[in-house]
Amino acid sequence: MKVMKKAIITVVGKDTVGIIAKTSAYLAKNKINILDISQTVVQDYFNMMMIVDITGCCKSFEDVAADLGEIGVSMGLKIRCQKSEIFEKMHRV
Repeated sequence: MKVMKKAIITVVGKDTVGIIAKTSAYLAKNKINILDISQTVVQDYFNMMMIVDITGCCKSFEDVAADLGEIGVSMGLKIRCQKSEIFEKMHRV
């Protein structure tokens, strides 16, 4: 049985049309499954956090993170993708 590889994606910036659509379209195209998603808009500022399964993705984690960063720049946002192990290990200390 294959172990699921998870990543945390955060999106922050000025709210605009298509943020979720563009981000999730990239994920679907690259066989990255959204496991959980939370998003809020506070005074015109958009904030989203996703937990995703990157097990089926053929691209390297670094390429995915770079691609998402570029999507963010093109939309005037900051998109970060981090391995979930970082968060899991922080909470074990």
